[in-house]
Amino acid sequence: MKVKKRWVIPGVMVLIAAGLYVGNRSGNGAGRPKLLAHRGIAQTFPLDGVGNDTCTATRINPPDHAYIENTLPSMRAAFAAGADAVEFDVQVSADNQLVVFHDSTLECRTDGRGTVKEHTLAELRQLDLGYGYTADHGATFPLRGKGRGMLVTVPEVVAAFPGRELLLDLKNDDAAEAGRLREFLDTLPPERLETIAVYGGGDVVVGGKVRSASKQTMKNCLLAYEGIGWTGHVPDACRHTELHLPQRYGRFLWGWPNRFVDRMRDADTRVVLVAGDGPWSEGFDDAEAMRQVPDGWSGWLWSNRVDRIQVGR
Repeated sequence: MKVKKRWVIPGVMVLIAAGLYVGNRSGNGAGRPKLLAHRGIAQTFPLDGVGNDTCTATRINPPDHAYIENTLPSMRAAFAAGADAVEFDVQVSADNQLVVFHDSTLECRTDGRGTVKEHTLAELRQLDLGYGYTADHGATFPLRGKGRGMLVTVPEVVAAFPGRELLLDLKNDDAAEAGRLREFLDTLPPERLETIAVYGGGDVVVGGKVRSASKQTMKNCLLAYEGIGWTGHVPDACRHTELHLPQRYGRFLWGWPNRFVDRMRDADTRVVLVAGDGPWSEGFDDAEAMRQVPDGWSGWLWSNRVDRIQVGR
């Protein structure tokens, strides 16, 4: 029986489509999600109206804990609550020390003035890191007086949590600051570097032996993957790096979610799912948010409150 030529091309197209579908189905997630604690356990805040210049310390939700982000007690509490890794922010002081603090300026959160890079480490340690937090427009300041002397350095954090996974956020798009961080990382043994990753808001990449990422490297990876990911191949731009993906956009990736995560894991790349659209560190912070996690997800989850969420153990 002869096959009519007019059916050959549609038939081939159907076979190709079926092959793409089978090769890029989600797959079954293995294991459980891993939790990345953003700045340890932090004070959360409503995201409506937040912009680049918003002082988020002046709009926190009524506190149900006394932890201050980016401090050792906050990070210890996160690990105790089940975090698999802790993220913290990195700035450089006037005396070239790697300090752990979010803002470039001091007025929002502390009783200091000016920028971090204008002050020495000794001066920064005198600040009250909880000074500016308020949930009632300045009527009360529940953390004031509780953060004095709590500013720490990157070496102190690394020493405090031997063997634990750490993600360092280089806050400034500054090659000199990236170089200073690289100098410190180069002093660590290879086995410690395997537990450390670095990313930044700009285009600066620390590089070296640590997993290192920026907005540009993540963009390069995803664009390359969209082009060839349907084959199952992971492009070089996606290897040994970090991907932070807003929950709403992952569905456009080949093999999303579980097959995609498995492919990236095989390429030594960590996939971190961020809640919502992703621009303001929205996290999986409660049971309602956890219901939005893809079924079988075995990648990482970004959270500001790992103490509030449960994952299978």
